[in-house]
Amino acid sequence: MNHWLLIYDLADDYLERREQLRPEHLALARKARDLGELVMAGALVDPYDMAVFVWRVETNEPIDRFVAHDPYVREGLVKRFRIRRWNVVIG
Repeated sequence: MNHWLLIYDLADDYLERREQLRPEHLALARKARDLGELVMAGALVDPYDMAVFVWRVETNEPIDRFVAHDPYVREGLVKRFRIRRWNVVIG
């Protein structure tokens, strides 16, 4: 299995707009975690300008699916995202 990072660049008004979308977003993340794909995720603070998701999957296909269904992306709370394979050497 490979490790991957999904990195979100968040909109300036992310904190104000996320509440109504948060249950759907978290349900999607929990589903990925329950499938054993998503290892951990969360927003970077001070400022809340990015979020990072750590995945453990063979290909980036499950990550692409997640992004395609994520309400934060759909509703513009995510300005940009990147998917990068992570070469973990310790862990």
